[in-house]
Amino acid sequence: MATKKNPPKTGTKAPQAASRAGVSNKNRAVVQKAAIGPSVARQVDAAPDNKTTDSTENAAAKAPSKVPTAKSPELKKGPKESNKANEAINVKANDKMNGKVNGKTNGKSNGKSNDKDDDHSLLESSAGPIPKAETGLEKDLVKKPAGSLKSPLRIFQIYNEPWQRDLLDANFSPLDNSKNTSELMDFAVFEQLMNTEYVKDAQLWGTLSWRFAELTGMGGADWVKSIQAHPGNDVYFCNPYPQIEALYHNSWLQGETAHPQFFALSQAVFQVTGLPVDELTSLSSSEQFSATNFLVATPKFWAAYLPWVRDILSLANKKLPPKVRDLMHSPMADKQGIHNGATYVPFIVERLFPVFMKTAGKSMKSYKIALPERERELNVHLKLLREMKDVAHRTKSAWLGVCWVNYRNLYLTQINGKEWAKTYLRTITPTDIKFS
Repeated sequence: MATKKNPPKTGTKAPQAASRAGVSNKNRAVVQKAAIGPSVARQVDAAPDNKTTDSTENAAAKAPSKVPTAKSPELKKGPKESNKANEAINVKANDKMNGKVNGKTNGKSNGKSNDKDDDHSLLESSAGPIPKAETGLEKDLVKKPAGSLKSPLRIFQIYNEPWQRDLLDANFSPLDNSKNTSELMDFAVFEQLMNTEYVKDAQLWGTLSWRFAELTGMGGADWVKSIQAHPGNDVYFCNPYPQIEALYHNSWLQGETAHPQFFALSQAVFQVTGLPVDELTSLSSSEQFSATNFLVATPKFWAAYLPWVRDILSLANKKLPPKVRDLMHSPMADKQGIHNGATYVPFIVERLFPVFMKTAGKSMKSYKIALPERERELNVHLKLLREMKDVAHRTKSAWLGVCWVNYRNLYLTQINGKEWAKTYLRTITPTDIKFS
């Protein structure tokens, strides 16, 4: 009669965590059964691998399998008689074992003997000293978390409602922003932190939204690791919307599709403040895109960037015609009501960062943190479009830039429909190819 064979295992088991004494989980079970018997060992096997189980195992490993009582024959015998009895038992046991070895059950008896030897060696090793932690691990454990007032890197995560606090990342320091009513939104937080003890003596500091994980697809530990892996930069930033890099000349033209009259208002602001108007229609590389205020930077950067933005806004308020100025401060920017009635101001400010890095901050070094999860969401057309535009920008090829525009227009029409294309394509497509 054929016997049913178990199917071969194709996967590899994940390595089991070692105990504090250096014994693996598999061998630990052997120690338990040898020391405390099968019934108790089954209970310990079912327990999770935590400190309680470790303490139970240590106690069980030290406990004898049979505790002698005052009536036990071993205690009544003298030392010499006890030794003779032990020798006799050992001789009988050896004779019996040798007989099994010479018989048909040679392989089976050897297996049992090896298991017993392993038990003794494991019991001896469990009593050894606890291995020391690696030097690198010890250094990581003593590092202060980002956001700690004693850390050289301080990152704060803004939340506006109590329920949002449950979504914050433990690697950042929570920052209650519920009382902030400024139309500048995140930028107002930068200005408030600038002169506080929270950032005093910090080498790098910045803020992130409570939606950080949702927008970036990244954990706080990976964000910190990316910064630490690229030291020496003045500012670290990212773009959670890489599709914008593929589909638009720059973030200013993209703003027209999200906020009514955004492009015309931006032109007016650039003209009265002396900013380079060509930046609004130039083809920018993907490395220059930044669509949020997710910034972590040096005190040197903040000392230059924050006053620069404040001066731009001050000039705009003074020089813009009254109707245009009123429009800039109106909630018409959030016509769909998805930004809590925000005005145009925060959407202008968040797009000023790349302009600053090309003008007043051109001597500063920046590093754009990659977001793998967002990159994986790009389809083949978006990847090709972004690459085509980047090559056109790098080689300053107007011909390739025109090819990108034609491909882009076809894609947007196919995705968004003819009505959308009729409304926006002419506005977001400059007649000339210029490079920023």
